[in-house]
Amino acid sequence: MTPGRDAGPPLTLGTAGHIDHGKTALIIALTGINTDRLPEERSRGISIELGYAPLDLPSGRRLSVVDVPGHERFVRTMVAGSSGIDMFLLCIAADDGVMPQTREHLAVLRQLGVAEGVVAITKADIGEPGVASRLPGRAGDDGPVRLHVDRSFTLRGIGTVVTGTLWSGAVREGETVRVLPRGLEARVRSVQVHDQPVEAAEAGQRVALNLAGVAWRELRRGDVVTTPGAELRPGYLLDVRVELEAHARPLRRGARIHVHHGTREAPARVVPLEGDDLRPGAPALVQLRLEAPLMAAPGDRVILRQVAPPDTIGGGRVVDVAPRKHGPGSDVVERLRAIERGEPVEVPAPREEPVAREAPVAAEELDDDALRLAALLRSDGTSPRADADLAKAAGLELRAAEERLRRLEQAGEAVRVARNLHFHPEPLAELEARVVAICERDGQATIAGVRDELGGSRKVAQAVLEHLDRTKVTRREGDAHVLRRRRAV
Repeated sequence: MTPGRDAGPPLTLGTAGHIDHGKTALIIALTGINTDRLPEERSRGISIELGYAPLDLPSGRRLSVVDVPGHERFVRTMVAGSSGIDMFLLCIAADDGVMPQTREHLAVLRQLGVAEGVVAITKADIGEPGVASRLPGRAGDDGPVRLHVDRSFTLRGIGTVVTGTLWSGAVREGETVRVLPRGLEARVRSVQVHDQPVEAAEAGQRVALNLAGVAWRELRRGDVVTTPGAELRPGYLLDVRVELEAHARPLRRGARIHVHHGTREAPARVVPLEGDDLRPGAPALVQLRLEAPLMAAPGDRVILRQVAPPDTIGGGRVVDVAPRKHGPGSDVVERLRAIERGEPVEVPAPREEPVAREAPVAAEELDDDALRLAALLRSDGTSPRADADLAKAAGLELRAAEERLRRLEQAGEAVRVARNLHFHPEPLAELEARVVAICERDGQATIAGVRDELGGSRKVAQAVLEHLDRTKVTRREGDAHVLRRRRAV
């Protein structure tokens, strides 16, 4: 990046707004870059994946722009793209007005603490942008490197590349970095900001890193590139101060939700710490018991989404990233309030018998065979093969494959939905959302109906429906599966 006459700290601008409200068209008009890269995006005229572009302001400052999709099916992608942004560009079409995803995107931004931005009435003059010059630099500039990966790929003659927004620290060419949750070590061959090579990138910039020592298939959206030795660990427990949106239903103990942090998401159970349930309009402390690890730090923002129907219901700020498993209690609550006030607190002694679920698999335990299985699960997407066929494709005996699949489950890289069938978490979440949509439209879902509408085999459709029954998203009524009617999500 070439500093301009008024160059300040790097800032990232994220779009927001309902589908077909002109977000991408506005970015094209502002930057000259079409952020829709996929042929399907251009043919359908809608954004599906995150898009990126630099925006040079008249003052000489350059902003990093993240263009997000507006369709309700891609809110998960919107949350991933909005994590780490400094300000928003909310597009509202003059002929359409405020729509459902306008409200949901605003709720996401509010829960992420993104309070500064511009509202653009598309198809009308938007005025001269001036918000960027009034924004301060982001907190955490001097901390350890924290880059939440949103893409990983390989380029011929270059090798592994990851991209993301740098939350804190500065990353330099030649440095050694660590990739969580698996603890992979890599060397930074080169650094780019908006397709321009730089010696170092700093917090707030959109960054591409060329990494040596890791294969691109070992990396995925949701990984975190950080400084070796940084106090950042994958964890299955988070104590969080949460606030629900006004439209949300109360969350009772054990309610299952999806937690979004950075570019990663994880299913979780909610344990209220200041009462029997969590209600809108009453911020409260909760413990989130995650089914896959997140790499959070105190003060980080998280977004909460309900499983059925998919909707953003709230968010919160992380208080403690390494708590014991606990329920409500005056001592627990007072300790967390003291942390919030910045007072020194006693660190609990380590447990003699740590819960295995809370200990993520170490990097050395995910050997090449496990990583090969993980890559196959990712490539299978929503049509996974049986474990026996997966083992054969990986060149493993079934027993050896089953052991490594168990390790992948512990690492949050696989979900077991049937006795001999595993999914990668991301395509499984996509299937869950599509089945929920079928239930909402038709009142129920059947094995044959899911198979015919989503494609794939009867076996996979049955396994997914039974998994949704077990996780209490749906319940079986005869040969059909219906959404559970509950007072709490």
